[in-house]
Amino acid sequence: MIKDYSNPVNKIRKILKAYLLENNLKSLVLGISGGMDSALVAVLAKPVCDELGVSLIGRSLPIETNENDENERAKLIGKSFCTDFKEVDLTSKFYVLKDIDDLDENVVNESEIKFHKVKFGNIKARIRMIYLYNLAYKNRGMVLSTDNWTEFLLGFSTIMGDWGDYGMIQQLWKTEVYNMAQWLCENELTDDNEKALYDCIVCTATDGLGITNSDLEQLLPSWIGNSRDGYKVVDEILLNYTSNLIGNLENPVISRYNRTHFKRNWPIIVKRNDVVLDSEQ
Repeated sequence: MIKDYSNPVNKIRKILKAYLLENNLKSLVLGISGGMDSALVAVLAKPVCDELGVSLIGRSLPIETNENDENERAKLIGKSFCTDFKEVDLTSKFYVLKDIDDLDENVVNESEIKFHKVKFGNIKARIRMIYLYNLAYKNRGMVLSTDNWTEFLLGFSTIMGDWGDYGMIQQLWKTEVYNMAQWLCENELTDDNEKALYDCIVCTATDGLGITNSDLEQLLPSWIGNSRDGYKVVDEILLNYTSNLIGNLENPVISRYNRTHFKRNWPIIVKRNDVVLDSEQ
């Protein structure tokens, strides 16, 4: 784990600046959920965008199940760090795609209810990404990814619904995401800006899709405590298992890691050498 966050913060911004200049991008587009990851991405991107005169376009995109506190945190982040921020409720768009008979009100089977929640969650994530990519195209920019290494290893994302064009924190463990945000609060931010980010540090982490009330309900079902401490446990389990294959295969974290390989290897591509004769290459 990172010990000193000053250098990584500076390097992330330096690399982003170089990429923007090299590709002549006019905007960055960010979906802001009210959670830790998108908040950190906004804070990291702002000074680079300010220096280059590049628009940082933030959008809070609630759909049906988003809680008021999530929406309020998203507004604070957007207003504090984005040059262009709006809240756009996409619930009506979600209902257009949601099958009207998908979830019978009489369904009581827990497994079937979970199936529907995940399916609807996938639709929500993909609607949001359609909106963000259209916005990026219109503004000659790119979509910022808010995925982190912990979530990537756990398949804690929707294919074609969560991964943007550019991942500043893609290879940071979730614990490092929290710690980097804490460092920024203590060393760089003040007043309302500091409060906006700190509120995201201490909030309950959710998937924003309405599948469960918190991330840790899916990762550590028996966890009692805050999300930051819970993710520290999750990261320790993942580190031990991915580095040394130490851990119980029935542990929810390890089990999820093992059954989501397909996301880390997406798309699955049939190799040319497997289907074409050497003489026809």
